Amino acid sequence: MTPTIIGVRFTKVGKIYHFDTSAVPDVEVGEHVIVDTSRGKHLGEVVQLVKETLPQPEGGWRSVERRATPRDLLLLQSWQSRQTEAMINCRARAAELHLEGVKIVAAEYNYDGSRLAFLFSTESEEKVDLKSLKRDMQNLYPNTHIEMRQIGPRDVAKIIGGMGACGIETRCCSKFLTDFSPISIKMAKEQGISLTPNEITGMCGRLRCCLIYEYEQYVEARKQLPKRNKRVVTPKGEGKVVDVLPMSNKVMVMLEDAEGKRVIETFDHTDLQPWDELEALRRKSEAPCDRHNTGGCTCGKKSPREQKTN
Repeated sequence: MTPTIIGVRFTKVGKIYHFDTSAVPDVEVGEHVIVDTSRGKHLGEVVQLVKETLPQPEGGWRSVERRATPRDLLLLQSWQSRQTEAMINCRARAAELHLEGVKIVAAEYNYDGSRLAFLFSTESEEKVDLKSLKRDMQNLYPNTHIEMRQIGPRDVAKIIGGMGACGIETRCCSKFLTDFSPISIKMAKEQGISLTPNEITGMCGRLRCCLIYEYEQYVEARKQLPKRNKRVVTPKGEGKVVDVLPMSNKVMVMLEDAEGKRVIETFDHTDLQPWDELEALRRKSEAPCDRHNTGGCTCGKKSPREQKTN
């Protein structure tokens, strides 16, 4: 029997995880369910009914335990209201232990308070020993399973929120990004964006997530345009491409005016022709045909040998 797969989200702007809901039929989008995860049982919202066939993960699909009840939702709200206090307690203890470079970013309870995860980040790539901190938190919350979970700079920015570097009121990561895509410096170069750190770095200290938004459109647009330094023929004569404007399909070409001065003109790419192709056609038209030396030639052109004789 093919399992019925749904997508569940545990936070408002969070990653979607997939579960088998065969044991709880007729689940609809918008409902809340209790699911079995690698970190225990959690309450999430159904945001997707998967129609296509997904590859089964290693170990098989985790299952939906049951629908969440109104009591479960009230429990979740109750425990969430205690998260800030737990985070403050953990920060205070981390300071007492002199854990340099460790920042406690948030605390997260599951829906029934049986598990408490402290999310932290570090200034260096080196692994830090938080056994003492975890033990102290376990003593402070004896009836709860304590977990210390390290997160990256992008996740920290997502949790903290705030204004984006571009001036948007809420950062993309906090507003709608549910997952982080790999970003490279090549994406900025392809779009002609200044490589100044302030221009391409987000509040998290990493390359801005928005560099990927229009990257594919720029790549496709550039395929239709000549490359820089390529010679082209324009309505105003021959010139060299100095830059392209992919989103408007324009090409900036350096020409020489009547006085021999260099000027830069902008043309639509449909008004340009490649110089090398036209030059090849010109040479071909001037060359004698293949039958010139074997007889039967009708091109009327002299071969190089005939030109020297005359």
